[in-house]
Amino acid sequence: MSHVGVGPRAVMRSVAFLTAGALAVPALAACTSGEPKGKPLAGQDTAAAARARIADGATLRWAADSVPETLNAFQSDADATTTRVAQAVLPSMYRMDETGRPVRNPDYLESAEVVDTEPKQVVVYKLNQQAVWSDGREIGAADFAAQWRALSGKDSAYWTARNAGYDRIEKIERGGDDLEVKVTFSRPYADWKSLFTPLYPKDVMGTPDAFNDGARRELKTTAGPFAVKKVDTKEDEVVLTGNPRWWGEPAKLEQIVLRAVPRDKRVSQLAAGKLDLAEIDPETAEEVAVAAGPRDAGTGTPLMGPQGSPSASRQGRSAAQALRSWAIAKGSDEDDAEEETLAREEREEALAKRERRQRALSGFEVRKSLEPAYTQLALNGADGPLADERVRRAVARALDRGKLAKAVLKPLGLPAEPVGSHVALAGQPAYADGSGALGEQNAKEARALLADAGWVPGGPVKKRKEGEKAAGAEGDKDGEGKKSEDGDDDGTYIVGEDEKNEGGAKNEDAGTDQESGEKHSSGKNTAQGGAPGAYAPKGTAAPAAAEAPVAKDGKALTLRFVLPSGPGSDALRTVADRVSDMLEKIGVGTDITKVPDESYFKDHIASGEYDLALYSWPASAYPATDARPIYAKPVPAADGSLNVAQNYTRVGTDQVDQLFDRAMGTLDEGEARDLLRKADSRIWAAAGSIPLYQRPQLVAARKNLANAGAFGFETPVYQDMGFLKKGANGSRPSATPSS
Repeated sequence: MSHVGVGPRAVMRSVAFLTAGALAVPALAACTSGEPKGKPLAGQDTAAAARARIADGATLRWAADSVPETLNAFQSDADATTTRVAQAVLPSMYRMDETGRPVRNPDYLESAEVVDTEPKQVVVYKLNQQAVWSDGREIGAADFAAQWRALSGKDSAYWTARNAGYDRIEKIERGGDDLEVKVTFSRPYADWKSLFTPLYPKDVMGTPDAFNDGARRELKTTAGPFAVKKVDTKEDEVVLTGNPRWWGEPAKLEQIVLRAVPRDKRVSQLAAGKLDLAEIDPETAEEVAVAAGPRDAGTGTPLMGPQGSPSASRQGRSAAQALRSWAIAKGSDEDDAEEETLAREEREEALAKRERRQRALSGFEVRKSLEPAYTQLALNGADGPLADERVRRAVARALDRGKLAKAVLKPLGLPAEPVGSHVALAGQPAYADGSGALGEQNAKEARALLADAGWVPGGPVKKRKEGEKAAGAEGDKDGEGKKSEDGDDDGTYIVGEDEKNEGGAKNEDAGTDQESGEKHSSGKNTAQGGAPGAYAPKGTAAPAAAEAPVAKDGKALTLRFVLPSGPGSDALRTVADRVSDMLEKIGVGTDITKVPDESYFKDHIASGEYDLALYSWPASAYPATDARPIYAKPVPAADGSLNVAQNYTRVGTDQVDQLFDRAMGTLDEGEARDLLRKADSRIWAAAGSIPLYQRPQLVAARKNLANAGAFGFETPVYQDMGFLKKGANGSRPSATPSS
């Protein structure tokens, strides 16, 4: 589901997937720039093949999440499909390699280097001599200057989503010739390689009207291996075709059709032969993997079902045969026999349909890697219990991040390592595990933090008044106490005032927390860890011990956990359930609320209507620029509201901001890495967001499709994608691609 990942760098990281408390935090170890960088946890899986083995022509039908509202990647409503189009049709000075580092793109750039640092930073770009726009004009300084003026933030008539980096440019000049561009910065800028990617022609960037409206549904002038043929909202697709003026290696494909297909519809579109490449969910991946596996020589059906059992089609056929034999043996009358025959025919037709689907899917394979994005648990520190850093740290210390990563990634056969940084992923230069600033999982210390903040386990308990909510829950009544049929309360309580029973006597079942040593009320006739009045059937095994709920001022600590409800969110719901179980063990309750996908970010995350939430951020080759707005301290706006930028947890500190600013302003790469790692350690210590795991990337691809699939960090090379020639070494039989 696309919104689970907030979006690509060019879009969401720049638009809109820490209060220092009194607690002493562990010493923050300095990470030196000489440390080994490591490798990505998983490599890319694209069925790499030499261009000589790939046939010319054919059309690649590629599933997308949407038909974009705009083709201008610098507007606020740009999305992942906008970025995909821009990568295929526009210049990029730098692109990401397989390790998440920026590398020069030789199709556009012969060289780029910092030639001066005093008195100002000056970068000189030397462009590829063959690089031209599709109208025949050379790519040059005029295009660089037009993009700078549009994105500098100085002219409010341009409806831009971001200006990071462009606001530090003082001037852009033509160099020694038309192919040399000289950029002078007013302030040092470490992430200068992030600029002019993508680069739009001056006729898009030259005026506010052209910028705001001219590139929303068409791009008349491009300069990539492909060009935009049409954006078809009726057919829900964007059609890219080869650019006849392209000077680099010619595109192997004749066309790329980006077709908007919902995630839950993709498996049927694959089986129907309407897609060649699609990101899929784990359930679809399992079905494709089974269909692509060994098959019965006689029937062509898969030998094994999804869980390693004999295939359902073979089981169904055996059942139908047994049913018929039983009817004959029992002497059923003609009417019964006819009914049995009809039922058998319907079943066999369903089985035949399933077998046809499996046969169609057998032409695909699953390519998998780890997406360049991580899923985090966000803790809203704006108000309520989580405004207290001690409570946030307690929640974070209760989590076993390793178990959460394994729950999502191990079943998929992917490396199940928890993410240790907010600013980079394993394999990137800035990556270092900074979680030590928070501390390892420790339920005893988590409960001590809660107690220090006034949240006491097993305190006095009182019944919740009608309409009253537990501390931390906002707006959802699913967790409220309900009345039984005879009108009595069902036993939903607020921790705080139940040390005495109805007769005023002290509860004789008061228990002791063996780990913390604190007394708490257990209540009679209570399932272990449950609320007073909760019963279990006789013979039911007692559940694992859970800590008594913690309370403060007569209210239990219950946090509202908001999740998207749409297809593709199963992994998030699994993680949420496990997080809830972990929090229960320290006495913290959760009230899980599922909301429609379309309102998840706008109405809940961005507006702050949640306590806990799960969403993802993409990795960046430029963390000083891109991570800063995610963790920047919210500041009051002119109208009195709070400007949170992309910091949806509302947790930030001046110190973190200063570390990011220093990293952005140094041209010493080693110093920048050290500053970013220090910033990351302090973000961990404030416990506003807890990185959990790198997201899985599962892609169904035709078996003979090369150089496409699970790209990992790397920017796709669109001109190298294509279908293997018949008989090409290493190719496998598969369905014929459309052409």
